[in-house]
Amino acid sequence: MKKVDKHTKKELLILTYLRQNARLKLTKLSKLTGIPVSTIFDRIKAGSRLIQKHTTLINFQELGYTTRATITLKTKKEQRQELQEHLVNHSQINSTYRINNGYDFLIEGIFRHIKELEDFLETLEENYAIKAKQVYYIIEDLKREAFMSRPENVQMVIEEEHF
Repeated sequence: MKKVDKHTKKELLILTYLRQNARLKLTKLSKLTGIPVSTIFDRIKAGSRLIQKHTTLINFQELGYTTRATITLKTKKEQRQELQEHLVNHSQINSTYRINNGYDFLIEGIFRHIKELEDFLETLEENYAIKAKQVYYIIEDLKREAFMSRPENVQMVIEEEHF
């Protein structure tokens, strides 16, 4: 088993505040954490291995995309790679995951309306021999991208790293 690198309390504290607001000014971040601006700047500039990507969370309904769904898919083994490439490259698929327990993929799709989603699913079934699918419409975000977004979570992570 690969040993997990230990992360400093300072790195994790910076991370929690950036999870709340990635556009937080370094001076404000310094006041919140008690870490000098120069240290924060150096940690961020050096490129933390903890941060994979900076992105913006979008209110899709404001753009006219009223239908969001999480979909599980199972296909024939010989078509799995081709379906994966299609899903990863499809403009209306927000996230794609390989999963287990009887399914191959879990995807989140963003569509203007239900008919557009149904057309997408019909095309998948015609082109990729879908053996099973489950569609779950997302009605409301109750919690989204919140893990490690509170300073009090830092101690929990440090304790687990030393476990």
